[in-house]
Amino acid sequence: MPDEALLRERSWPALLDSAPESLGIDLAAVRRYRLGRVREQIAARDIGAVILSDAVNVRYATGSRNMQVFTSRNAPSRYLVVTADRSILYEFTGCEHLAAGLETIDEVRPATTASFVAAGPGSGDRERRWAAEMSSLFADLLGPGTHTIGVERMNVGAALALAATGHRLVDAQEPVEMARTIKSPEEVECIRASVRMTERAVAAMRDALTPGLTENELWAVLHHAVIAGNGDYCETRLLNSGPRTNPWFQEASSRTIRPNELVALDTDVVGCHGYYADFSRTFHVGPDEPTAEQRLLYRLAHEQVEHNLELIGPGVTFREYAERAWNIPAPYRRNRYYLSAHGCGMTGEYPYLYHRADFGDAGYDGVIEPGMTLCVESYVGADDGVEGVKLEQQVLVTGTGTELLSEFPFESSLLV
Repeated sequence: MPDEALLRERSWPALLDSAPESLGIDLAAVRRYRLGRVREQIAARDIGAVILSDAVNVRYATGSRNMQVFTSRNAPSRYLVVTADRSILYEFTGCEHLAAGLETIDEVRPATTASFVAAGPGSGDRERRWAAEMSSLFADLLGPGTHTIGVERMNVGAALALAATGHRLVDAQEPVEMARTIKSPEEVECIRASVRMTERAVAAMRDALTPGLTENELWAVLHHAVIAGNGDYCETRLLNSGPRTNPWFQEASSRTIRPNELVALDTDVVGCHGYYADFSRTFHVGPDEPTAEQRLLYRLAHEQVEHNLELIGPGVTFREYAERAWNIPAPYRRNRYYLSAHGCGMTGEYPYLYHRADFGDAGYDGVIEPGMTLCVESYVGADDGVEGVKLEQQVLVTGTGTELLSEFPFESSLLV
């Protein structure tokens, strides 16, 4: 049974009036730490420079933000070059002023958008010009000769053109993902602020939940509150009701929510300061009491999350976690969530922690470390069942265990 005093203290209506907790965060310290982490990781791999084109990674390294979804889909159109001592942002046309005042950026230059959309039939020439610009830059920054350059998401022609200049290309994902893994104390405060903002958005959505709304209408309440709270966007549309809660991964639709159904949500919010608030909750619409089957699904999902949270701590290996993780009952194994837990920072990130049954095929080993933030997942829905329950908690790994970051309450009516 949940602690009733805690439920009253953290009840979802009370969250509607809670105040933002963003004030006092040293964002300059956050930016300096993150850029330092990138430089540490590329130096450890003898990489001379990285070209970052993923908008989230550009923001991680510098704090600069501009059309994140658009520029991630159209690459290279905005990109960042980082070396041991230089950081040059190539900004989208007409946007050079947006990075003014950021101490993490030494220089802003106009980007060369090397894509078919931008250049049409001349895209090949544009890609070769872009590659020549990059190669010339590396000669200036790193000296003449061949260098190891880390690259990430961009169109194939641009990558091939850069390789043709003679430099050794490697994937920049590993150093950047490993940089993002360990959060500074100031980063943790940004995450807390994002989670609190997202909890207020979920509280507004929970308050609006009533039979007769469509899933899209309910999802719009959440999204409105996220944007009003200075969040960036919802990365997914994972809100569903009734029979659409089973199987999982069904996006919000025009379906009308009916009385006494379950409504399941995974926030996946890129919130304030660009940090991910990722927790899941399942609600009962009412007006009647939940059924025995609904309560069973909920209790099992809650049990899985709580069991696996107890396993997380500094020094635990990914394999050890998988071997000791909650044993999913047979009726629910087929529809299990694809992960047991995952890293979380400015988006979902390294590491992925797999279920015991999946570790042999998909898993990899590593060590849980202090400063990681992880999300522990559960989805419980029978293969032949009508509804399912999605729950998830976000935690910080400390020197002695974990600290809960997502405090939005569970549903007491479904835990009895």
